[in-house]
Amino acid sequence: MKSMSIRSKITLWFTVALLIVVFFTFFIVLSANRQVIQKNIRDNLIMTVEHNVDEIEFYNNINNVDLHNESDYFIRFRGGYLEIDDDFLDQVNEVYTALYHVDHTLIYGENPISRQVSDLEFVDAKIQRIKVNHTLYYSFDRKLTLKGLEGLWLRGVVSEKQGMTQMSDITRLSLLLLPFMVLVSASGGYLIAGRMFRPIKKISESASQIGSGGDLKKRIAIGEGKDELHQLAKSFNAMFQRLEKAFEAEHQFTSDVSHELRTPVSVILAQCELSLEESRSGEEYEQALHTIQRQGRKMSKLINQMLDFTRLEMRSERFVCQTLDLTELVRAVCFDMALIQEKEIVLNYEVQEQVEFHGNHQLLSRMLTNLISNAYRYGKEQGHIFVSLKRQEQEIELSVSDDGMGIAPEEQEKIFRRFYQADHSRSGSGTGLGLSMVYEIVQFHEGTISVESELEKGSSFIVKFKNKN
Repeated sequence: MKSMSIRSKITLWFTVALLIVVFFTFFIVLSANRQVIQKNIRDNLIMTVEHNVDEIEFYNNINNVDLHNESDYFIRFRGGYLEIDDDFLDQVNEVYTALYHVDHTLIYGENPISRQVSDLEFVDAKIQRIKVNHTLYYSFDRKLTLKGLEGLWLRGVVSEKQGMTQMSDITRLSLLLLPFMVLVSASGGYLIAGRMFRPIKKISESASQIGSGGDLKKRIAIGEGKDELHQLAKSFNAMFQRLEKAFEAEHQFTSDVSHELRTPVSVILAQCELSLEESRSGEEYEQALHTIQRQGRKMSKLINQMLDFTRLEMRSERFVCQTLDLTELVRAVCFDMALIQEKEIVLNYEVQEQVEFHGNHQLLSRMLTNLISNAYRYGKEQGHIFVSLKRQEQEIELSVSDDGMGIAPEEQEKIFRRFYQADHSRSGSGTGLGLSMVYEIVQFHEGTISVESELEKGSSFIVKFKNKN
């Protein structure tokens, strides 16, 4: 069984179940048919006898009867004649009917078991069961009551074997048709199972090709449909799409990190080699150490930010969310950042009172700090920064606006990428991770962030969170 395919297993179990159902159905049908047939035999016996009761009449004389043109039978009886209709045959549908005197003398008709039951008592309108030579017979008697027929009885006899021929035909037909139906059903089930598992085979082949070839752009194509297999294929395609984006992001991240670390490492190595080539003065050694320290701090800052990214992407338990006063958080960050006064930029803020939000205090503080720091970095001399916090019915909106250099339309979609800096000439000591960190923090809190900007007029970063309170 273990070596069999799922298709074969399903077909086998389906066939076995079908055989069991057919087996029990066959015997139930046979049993029911036997009962129905036996009832029909008894009903036919009663109907035949009742019909023949009306076929017998008594005449005192038959002088006025044209015997040459008469098809009925006439029998002398008690100084007169008994007329028996020509439809009164020896047997009708294997039902034997016989006319008896009350002393069991046979007057007319035929009874196949008359010798074995010659003394069987007459019972009016009641079926009697008699077993002769291991065969069951049904007997039905009717007492004749018309004038001239006193003392006469009509007895009908039929064997249960009358239904054996029908049962035999039904059995033979069932034994031929039922196996054929099982065979057809099993074949149909095998074909249907193959058709059903065809998408799974395609899914398996596509997954194998993706796994062996590493082509995450490949998708599983099994056509349109709404069943479980098509839903599975869609789930796989969505998973491959996410994997593709994740691998592309990882590749880009690795490339960017390598690029960003290459410069400080090269500066440190160059400074060390230069200092070791020949003896230097104390002042020159001190200057070299300051250079190494500065580049080392830059590397340390970059590595710490990379670790924070990793924790955010992994949804680390380190960042615990709780209900906090967002109004107080924004007010405190803005108060502290306003003390910087870089480029004589003035920071103003307007926050709505009692805005609560379920989030992580550390991450939200860092998000707002990065946005304000970005506004300082790209703001103009003696410019302005404005921070706004307000709560609406369905969401909380936090915005940071400045009147600085602005962002070109073609670069607005790129600014949230890691290590991307819109203005390389004015990047200063930035790592290009500030806005990408903001984006990750917003995603962590299931929010959205957008930017509205115009060159030489300034930018506005708008963060929206769902109002869960």
